[in-house]
Amino acid sequence: MKLWSKGLPTDQKIDTFTVGNDRILDLVIAKYDVQGTLAHAKMLCKIGILSDKDLADIEAALQELNQEIEAGTFEISEEFEDVHSKIEFELTTRIGDAGKRIHTARSRNDQVLTAMHLYLKDEIQEIKNLTKQLSKVLLDAAEKYKEVLLPGYTHLQIAMPSSFGLWFSAYAESLVDDIYFLNAAYKVVDQNPLGSAAGYGSSFPIDREHTTKNLDFATLKYNVVAAQMSRGKAEKSTAFALSSVSGTLSKMAMDVCLYMSQNFGFMSIPSEFTTGSSIMPHKKNPDVFELIRGKCNRIQALPYEITLLTNNLPSGYHRDYQLLKEGLVPALQDIKACLELAIYALKNVEVNANILDDDKYDYLFSVDTLNTLVQEGMTFRDAYVKIGLDIENGNYEPTKNTKHTHIGSINNLGLEQIAKKLEKA
Repeated sequence: MKLWSKGLPTDQKIDTFTVGNDRILDLVIAKYDVQGTLAHAKMLCKIGILSDKDLADIEAALQELNQEIEAGTFEISEEFEDVHSKIEFELTTRIGDAGKRIHTARSRNDQVLTAMHLYLKDEIQEIKNLTKQLSKVLLDAAEKYKEVLLPGYTHLQIAMPSSFGLWFSAYAESLVDDIYFLNAAYKVVDQNPLGSAAGYGSSFPIDREHTTKNLDFATLKYNVVAAQMSRGKAEKSTAFALSSVSGTLSKMAMDVCLYMSQNFGFMSIPSEFTTGSSIMPHKKNPDVFELIRGKCNRIQALPYEITLLTNNLPSGYHRDYQLLKEGLVPALQDIKACLELAIYALKNVEVNANILDDDKYDYLFSVDTLNTLVQEGMTFRDAYVKIGLDIENGNYEPTKNTKHTHIGSINNLGLEQIAKKLEKA
């Protein structure tokens, strides 16, 4: 069954190519199509298109379908083009003519848009909650390890002292920025497109405010052409937000992989969180963080994939939009999995409290020694030249108390302030 079918056959090759993966991907929006269909039915009843009995029958049948969706028994077999045709068929089969009336004043275009907007709202909120959880885990770790110094690197060369408190809280605060992107994407998708039909409205006296309130959208997309143009924009906005979260996770995962290597030895995770080698019995590999890095790098390509799919398309609907789900739906599942695993693993991370016992990190404190000379009256330029020459000639030694006093200068982590930003985000 196809919602656009007039009873004429479609070539099998054309049908297979145009349907693509919709039957599989549409399962994730099935419950949202049920929600949109019920809201539409209530509105049609309000304006007199459906009778009270029609609405009662439709609502009962949709409740049954929703239970099947939640139980995992709902399927979209090959005779159906997508979830929308399947649901209308089921309604018609179960309740008769009332099911045939449900498409009145609605196009598959705004039906798809509505289901996708509802789906993205829930997904963005879930990702936001996971991002907040991860930020809190990092803040807890920052508080726990704020006294433990960590070598800072620039150009992958030893630079200045840092701390695990700074490292953990840096990623915690960076995730707050990512939440701002998620909030922006949520605002874009929290607009009701239902009632825009095929992009040019309906001659029926529909009540779009009614469906907006019923579906818990913050507002509606007033211009029906703009509503159709949100196809692609909603997905791209979400993809940019996912890319922002992924950028933070990928960088953090790379740090963990680097810090876990024997050459650094800055931190470790329990053995049961690692994998081994088929021939090297000593290996304990951080595969979980490598996969987080890889998956998140792939997600960062998604906004550009969507841009290339939608760029320069004129207004109105185009079948190119069907391909948006193929990248976006898996990316949403991947980012949630990456966040969940990062939360799980980082709760169990152990840090090396004695990193700076290695003499190769003595140069970390050259700036502190320079600053001491400046405080004692030497000009900065003279002090800089002196320390540089001392290092070059092998005469530099950090003062004995520098390693202990530097903690105080970097311990203003702003943990309370970051926590407040996180709470408000």
